[in-house]
Amino acid sequence: MPRLSEVIAALESLWPAERAESWDAVGTVVGDPEQRVTRVLFAVDPVRDTVEEALRLGADLLVTHHPLYLRGTTTVAATGFKGRVVHTLIKNDIALHVAHTNADTADPGVSDALAGALDLRVVGPLVPDPTDPEGRRGLGRVCELDHPVTVRDLAERAAARLPATAQGIRVAGDPEALVRRVAVSGGSGDSLFDAVRAAGVDAFLTADLRHHPASEVVAHSPLALLDAAHWATEWPWCELAAAQLDEISDRHGWDLRVHVSTTVTDPWTSHSPSLGAPN
Repeated sequence: MPRLSEVIAALESLWPAERAESWDAVGTVVGDPEQRVTRVLFAVDPVRDTVEEALRLGADLLVTHHPLYLRGTTTVAATGFKGRVVHTLIKNDIALHVAHTNADTADPGVSDALAGALDLRVVGPLVPDPTDPEGRRGLGRVCELDHPVTVRDLAERAAARLPATAQGIRVAGDPEALVRRVAVSGGSGDSLFDAVRAAGVDAFLTADLRHHPASEVVAHSPLALLDAAHWATEWPWCELAAAQLDEISDRHGWDLRVHVSTTVTDPWTSHSPSLGAPN
């Protein structure tokens, strides 16, 4: 059985902390470096439900994409839900490790997993990492399809292959337009519109698109927008990351049991179609 410090070193080799954005909060949040690790759970969010899932599994380590304390804190008192998460983890000897923007830009990373879930062929990063001489790391991915499909078909593919959420897939643009090249970015992507335009793609699939940026894009270009739930676009990374750790475990003879969370932590729980009309 490896020590936590050995497993963390392996995770840091995949997603070095120094490659995270300066504002980010990645790395080990809770855990004794000397404790033994036999079971690991990957999840998007470090929330009560995923911590309880780790407890049920008997996991020694929870690895999440989203940070617990992104903006810092002055207290971990159990009077708040984040403090209760910390207390539950420590009381049950469960470590917590975060890989966020360092996993976004990794090769392979969050957007590679998203592209893989949709059976898209990755051509390269949408926003290349200038420190990568091979030009493989960076934010988002530019992808190609084996044959053109309509925007409607691509949206239906995303709805079928990404985890089910109340939101589903929202579409802006002509649903019958053909898509040959598509940009994808797991998580919030409307800050990447300049790069998307420069990439010459027919569609952009991401999450958390806001009204005004989306409105400006469709008013000035034929680019189609596909807006999925934030959690759904990042969940495929958990499967990718688990497979990467499995391979490391096999190579070292650690015999780790690696799991992917089945708990839906998307905050939106229901959806009512709009049936009304303007007066």
